[in-house]
Amino acid sequence: MKISREDVIRVAELAHLGLTPEEVDTYRDQLDSILTYVEKLNEIDLANVEPMAQVLYAGSDRHPELREDTPLPCDAADAILVQATDSAKPFFRVPRVIEK
Repeated sequence: MKISREDVIRVAELAHLGLTPEEVDTYRDQLDSILTYVEKLNEIDLANVEPMAQVLYAGSDRHPELREDTPLPCDAADAILVQATDSAKPFFRVPRVIEK
């Protein structure tokens, strides 16, 4: 699969990124490599592979990577909002970006 320069430019435009012509070429090459690799992955026969819901620790019945979901208070919002250039509790105010 080949990704065109126009595709890269359009994605950069949607993301509000200003790319130089050299960066467009670099990212086109990188994205093309990624998409080529994904195409190779699509060729793998997965007919006899069982779907997995979650990977769990296989050593025993205990799962040390899982913990109790205990709610804890978070009092960081005020300290963070004080540092913001423009805020209206509990939100950051940012310039409008959806103009197109």
